[in-house]
Amino acid sequence: MIKEGINLTTDTDVAADATSIPSFDTKSSLQKTLAIAVTFVIVAIAVALWILRPAFDPYTQSVLNLSGDPVQGRSIFVMNCVACHGQWANGKVGPNLHGVRDRKSDVRLIQQVVSGETPPMPQFQPSPHDMADLLSYLKQL
Repeated sequence: MIKEGINLTTDTDVAADATSIPSFDTKSSLQKTLAIAVTFVIVAIAVALWILRPAFDPYTQSVLNLSGDPVQGRSIFVMNCVACHGQWANGKVGPNLHGVRDRKSDVRLIQQVVSGETPPMPQFQPSPHDMADLLSYLKQL
């Protein structure tokens, strides 16, 4: 017989019921919000850098607009580059240039050649057509 007004639940029933109630974990929510905010900031910075990137200088742009001849590029390489990079671009004082297209973009290769920023490589300013030929040769290595 059940008596009215008497609580028949035990302490273990209450504990079991309390664990089944979903709780709002504020720490996890804060971490997710922070992760989303950081991701948003990184994306915003990347977009801003892309938009504000400097335009190619006229020399680089003119080289990129030309189609180079790798045979002529080899001749230019032999006349100007073999002392440091070796007869077959395997490297001596300068690095091995085989596979250089996998390591540097066309723009970076042009800048590398003309800038003289990486001693002992001298500054070298070929005509845009000669640079396009040299670039064509370097890309086939």
